[in-house]
Amino acid sequence: MKKNVFKTGEGVKINFTGVVQKQQIVKMVENCSTGACECMNDETKKKITNMQVDGIDGDVELNLSGDISEDEIKKALAKSKVLNTK
Repeated sequence: MKKNVFKTGEGVKINFTGVVQKQQIVKMVENCSTGACECMNDETKKKITNMQVDGIDGDVELNLSGDISEDEIKKALAKSKVLNTK
């Protein structure tokens, strides 16, 4: 799975391509919105005002709204247990 992180006017966009299922990203978002994730610190979580998943398996886009940086999101992606199952 390839993860490309971009800063947008509204926050940060992540494009997931390759071996990725849309449901996998939806699960990650659900975990974050319910507080079940450990990938982001509380300060970063508070900055995110909205999370929107679009696309299809193999090409999924996640838009995060809020005053967040690319670096914060890259660190969270690296810690995500949903994305980094081994």
